[in-house]
Parts: sequence; structure tokens; C-alpha cells
Amino acid sequence: MANDEISTLISRVSLRDRASFSTLYQKTSPKLFAICLRILRDRTEAEEALQEIFIKIWQRADRYIAGETSPMSWLSAIARNHAIDHLRARKPVANTIDEAYDLADSAPDPEKSAINQAEGRRIDKCMAELEADRADAVRKAYVEGLSYQELAELFDTPLNTMRTWLRRSLLKLRECMER
Repeated sequence: MANDEISTLISRVSLRDRASFSTLYQKTSPKLFAICLRILRDRTEAEEALQEIFIKIWQRADRYIAGETSPMSWLSAIARNHAIDHLRARKPVANTIDEAYDLADSAPDPEKSAINQAEGRRIDKCMAELEADRADAVRKAYVEGLSYQELAELFDTPLNTMRTWLRRSLLKLRECMER
């Protein structure tokens, strides 16, 4: 399906054209479902997430600006971000698995422990180079599993600002870790 056609459908959806929405769903849902399935690794959850994604598309179609990004990239970003948020919402299950793993692995390899400690010190050193609020946001996102929305509310910043904070912080951390 051509980008122009998808872009036109999104524009019509922004005008609440149900027929265009149905066509957009038919044409793009297989790809968006694949993104959800790849991230969530559970067919039922991916199907549920896909429905929620199309609700977001219906609600946010007026935010799409033709020519700024490819329409499929815009739709894929919505799907990817929603699936990741959905994955983070499962956090309690992950904690239970981590706790079970920690109990099962009571005698870690001494070499692994030394390597992990050295890496931990390097990460701590690099985190110290970030501004305090940025470092706190990174910890809460990638250690505690808070979503962008939760972080934006916690730090009283706009959602897109929070995304920018995290993206730039991760770039700085990567740069620091490569030294």
C-alpha cells in the first residue's frame, strides 16, 4: 500500500470517516499486529493491544502531519509504544519471575559477579554525569519499569519532553560506556 494512500486514509480518519478507518484497519492491521506480537510474545495480548492501538489512531489521527514522517512509521510508532507500555504494565509478573530466578541461582559464578560489579560501577559513574532529574528518570524507566506517561506525571513535564529526556540520556550513557 502506497504511503500517499495511507496518508489520505489517516487524514479522512481525522475527519471521523468510518469507512476510511475500516479501510485503514484492513490495510495496516497485519503489520501493526506483527509489531505487537513481536514485542508482547503473546497472541491474545497482541490482539487486545491492536484494538487499543486503533482506538488511539482514531483519537489521534488529527495529530498526524503528512510529509513530516511516513504514515506507516507514524502508525508503527504508536503500535510499538503502546505494546511497550502494555509490556511494562505486566511488571508484577516480571518481578515474580526475577525473584524466582534469584532464589534458584543461589551460587553465582565468581567471575560473572566480578564482571557485573565492574559494569555496575561503570554505569554508576556514567549515570553520575547526567543531570540528577534525568538520571532519576532513567532509573525509574529502565529499572522500575515506569511508562513515559507515568514519568511525565511524576516529573511534571510534558510527555514528549520526557521522551526527549530519556532518549538524550541514553545517548549520553552509551557514549560514556563506549569510552
